[in-house]
Amino acid sequence: MYAHFGLVLMVNHACNLRCSYCYTGTKFARSMPKEIAFASVDRALNSLHPDGTLELSFFGGEPLLESALMEESAAYARLQSAKSGRRVSLSFTTNGTIDTPDAWRMMLDSDVDLTISFDGLPEFHDRHRVDTEGFGSSARVLATISKLVAKGKQFQVITVVRPDTVAQLPAGLRFLREFGVDLVVPSLDLWTTWTDKDLIQLEQALIDSASVWRAGLPKFGVSWFNEKAIELSGTPLIENARCGFGEGEVAVSPAGHLYPCERLIGVDEVDNPARLNGHALDGADFLFGPRCGALASAPTCGLSCSCSNFVRSGRTDTRDVLLKRLDDVCLRETRRVLAAGDAVPQNA
Repeated sequence: MYAHFGLVLMVNHACNLRCSYCYTGTKFARSMPKEIAFASVDRALNSLHPDGTLELSFFGGEPLLESALMEESAAYARLQSAKSGRRVSLSFTTNGTIDTPDAWRMMLDSDVDLTISFDGLPEFHDRHRVDTEGFGSSARVLATISKLVAKGKQFQVITVVRPDTVAQLPAGLRFLREFGVDLVVPSLDLWTTWTDKDLIQLEQALIDSASVWRAGLPKFGVSWFNEKAIELSGTPLIENARCGFGEGEVAVSPAGHLYPCERLIGVDEVDNPARLNGHALDGADFLFGPRCGALASAPTCGLSCSCSNFVRSGRTDTRDVLLKRLDDVCLRETRRVLAAGDAVPQNA
């Protein structure tokens, strides 16, 4: 049994946006039945030590299109965790364009860790994150971010970094910092091609981004550098379920199929090589042990996680060239900033 277990419920494949780099099959009007959601929660709780913690996340599609299911599942997880003496933490990522009352209840829940997707500068966000009619979504997302800041809600922003936008990453970080965002989580587009020229641009962007991070310390954080700063400081990482890649964490598709990571679900094809055996409704727990050769150097879902390497190369036992470059440069630039005597970041 596990002290921490990560359960990701992919509550739908549907989305109100048509982002050009989407990998989750969001053109399908397929949602998760409550029976699958509740059974998955039960199995995850049964995989925990008596005093363990369930880390429950919601994913999509756009999960807030299923905000009612999210609320019910969160309430069920809280109730069942309390009954068994276990704990539960809740989180989800949203595109920030859904403004129904149900959606705002979920976003403003003080016990829920919230992530908003926004790709740096508005003009670059609108290049790829468009609605069903092809119009950019930046104005709607920034309105959501403004409201969250005004209400004092803690949240982080995930920013997708692609070859055509990587040079603008430092400017995007600066824009978000000035907009009131405290923590930015850059995320490489792993599904696209990165050329040698792109890698050179990535390195320069990381150098400049580290300077933006330094200027914002200690209140402003960039996850790529924050994680390295904590590693270099020798501070023990807060124990969590990541990155087990199928051991100690499971992602469940709307149809109830099981995966080691939510990013590998895609459109949930029957021949998806990442799909695990079994179904959410079959079995009392998720104690089926490790399924893949996860990287031993990946304690968190970050720069070296097994899922990212699997997406890039189909392997989990070696690091992809792109991810190795990212990891090495982030480490070097973090050392440079800390050597200058700046404060260690508050955000991790």
